[in-house]
Amino acid sequence: MNYWRGKRAVVTGGSAGLGRAVATALVQHGARVMIVARRQAMLDDAAQELRALGGDVLAVAADVTNPDDIGRANAAVHSAWGGLDFFCHCAGRSMRGTVLTTSPDEFQALWNTNFLSAVRCVQAFAKSLASNNGHAVLIGSLASKVAAGYLGAYPASKFSLAALAQQLRIESEFSGLHTLLVCPGPIVRGDLSATGARYADQATEVPAAAYQPGGGAKVRAIDPKWLAEKILRACERRRAELVVPWQSRLLFAAAQISPRLGDWVLRRVTSG
Repeated sequence: MNYWRGKRAVVTGGSAGLGRAVATALVQHGARVMIVARRQAMLDDAAQELRALGGDVLAVAADVTNPDDIGRANAAVHSAWGGLDFFCHCAGRSMRGTVLTTSPDEFQALWNTNFLSAVRCVQAFAKSLASNNGHAVLIGSLASKVAAGYLGAYPASKFSLAALAQQLRIESEFSGLHTLLVCPGPIVRGDLSATGARYADQATEVPAAAYQPGGGAKVRAIDPKWLAEKILRACERRRAELVVPWQSRLLFAAAQISPRLGDWVLRRVTSG
């Protein structure tokens, strides 16, 4: 029996990248999907593609940093389907810069986009998810576990997602809510050739390699379609974390045992 058939899902950041891949995988497995994103044109394009696959799809233009927009999305999914079984928070953004040249306002902006938006969404959807034995998926990063240099406010905003996921697991263990933290390396993007240009207006004081995916992390970029399937399988097994590539756990362990050793290894495998 297909676990996902008929399930009701919400995917933020669902118009592009990993969010679009997760939404596509869900539709292909028979789930009903609401995609949430800010840009209407991209949202419409994604919804059209998903419907062409035979999906029951809702598209809601919303900014996940706006509590009113999150409330509107929550009301829409309950009005259409009576609740939900799966939530995946893919919305977020990265940046480049040093700690000393990244302004507090920039830290606040990334904190709001990458972390507080996840808190707001989880709080809005948790009751329905718990009552349906559902899943809350938080898309972190390898930077949720180790803070490579030259990524500006990004690691601080992703580290907090790891704390949120662990606290949710502990507090919701018997509520029916399953929480999965996903910590992937750099993910293949459609505009991979323009990666450096994405950050050209942000920082001039970082090494050239830091403009590359993952801040120059020496790991193979991940196919978002492959990762989307891994996420769904991890939910079926109600796993706590999904780290890709799995060998990164060795670095995480080294950093916990010896911060100096962890720093040395991190410098070897990133632009730092």
